[in-house]
Amino acid sequence: MINADTTPRSPYANYNDWYSRQDRSHLIQKSKDAENIFRRTGITFAVYGHADSAEKLIPFDIIPRIISGKEWRKLAQGIEQRVIALNAFLDDIYHKQEIIKAGRIPRELIEKNEAFLPQMIGFRPPGGVYTHIVGTDIVRTGEDQFYVLEDNARTPSGVSYMLENRETMMQMFPELFHENRVQRVEDYPYQLRQSLASLAPPGCKGKPRVAVLTPGIHNSAYYEHSFLADMMGVELVEGSDLRVMDGKVKMRTTQGYEAIDVLYRRVDDDFLDPLTFRPDSALGIPGIMDVYRAGNITIANAPGTGISDDKAIYSYMPEIVEFYTGRKPLLENVPTWRCSEPDSLKYVLDNLADLVVKEVHGSGGYGMLVGPTASKKERALFAEKLRARPNNYIAQPTLSLSTVPIMVKNGIAPRHVDLRPYVLVSDKVKIIPGGLTRVALKQGSLVVNSSQGGGTKDTWVLED
Repeated sequence: MINADTTPRSPYANYNDWYSRQDRSHLIQKSKDAENIFRRTGITFAVYGHADSAEKLIPFDIIPRIISGKEWRKLAQGIEQRVIALNAFLDDIYHKQEIIKAGRIPRELIEKNEAFLPQMIGFRPPGGVYTHIVGTDIVRTGEDQFYVLEDNARTPSGVSYMLENRETMMQMFPELFHENRVQRVEDYPYQLRQSLASLAPPGCKGKPRVAVLTPGIHNSAYYEHSFLADMMGVELVEGSDLRVMDGKVKMRTTQGYEAIDVLYRRVDDDFLDPLTFRPDSALGIPGIMDVYRAGNITIANAPGTGISDDKAIYSYMPEIVEFYTGRKPLLENVPTWRCSEPDSLKYVLDNLADLVVKEVHGSGGYGMLVGPTASKKERALFAEKLRARPNNYIAQPTLSLSTVPIMVKNGIAPRHVDLRPYVLVSDKVKIIPGGLTRVALKQGSLVVNSSQGGGTKDTWVLED
């Protein structure tokens, strides 16, 4: 918010002027009010493995993160380029595999990847879209450089917090939205439904029926599943509510079984169809993959998109973007060492104290080592894991992440953040102006995940 010379950064100028006029006790009370709003609304997340506190409030900070329109345009162009390349990559690896034949990606990285689904080979989803909803994690360094930290093209979560954060801020500080030209995010549910409906199967007649498939109330993101279904005005269903009948996936209703045209699934590939994947799954719909391959239902995101979440694939994204778009990436990757390569593994083992090491299929901040904050014993134990399964890990430098202010007892203090903008893909790419800012509430921490002690804040993208 504040430059080194104590002047406010341009996007924060109006907000800083407003903040300087506020009574400290008033802001503290507003912060408590926000927590009460979240508690009453039931905005929670589950932490697996914590039986004593299965449902937690996600911490919310009332100072917004503000991005100028100029900065956002630069980000949006880079995100759009990346999402287009990801979709082209997925189409290619399940069809002609030209990127492999060109020697740009090793064949074994695709074919031996557990997220690669042979069942998708030769099949093209309705509209040719694999990644209907994407969450691209962006970080900014102290040198004012944006980097893509990872791509979430399987089942990106967190958009409900983006929407609730905005609604809470508008409820508590309406004057700020009169004084600042903040771009809207509130119409995301409408945009999501329109985007999904536009990719209904070719044989769909009339208005497409959309439903959200959830694993159920014990899933960590169940609040979001029910929230989005409610906001879109569509049904929230579990696998037990659905069955394959007459070549369609149909939903049980009080009027009998009715066909679903588009299924926004929040169930992982392995559990989607017990006849195709895990036979012990009670979360999916037996036979849905047959209906899908027959072209009678759209599944968003498409099965098999998880391979583009793989952090080893991520390390090849500069090559992927250039191969499919013919241009250099507008947004850079974080430099990455693939531990599967002997020279890289040696470097990582020799420099564990300075690196962040992640599982290639990891998420939520689990299974990773932050070298600078780990103990000597923790690094030694992690080194053994690396030697045992080098293919399972990548490593990156510890970035000097940018900070934004948060409310603390004595005023404001800087904390590290990332940003997850949300992208909707149909016949066009729609990037929601803002996204979810996740903040590491612990002083000095670089881990922003809510499951690891992080919180969220509203993200403002200003009109020019």
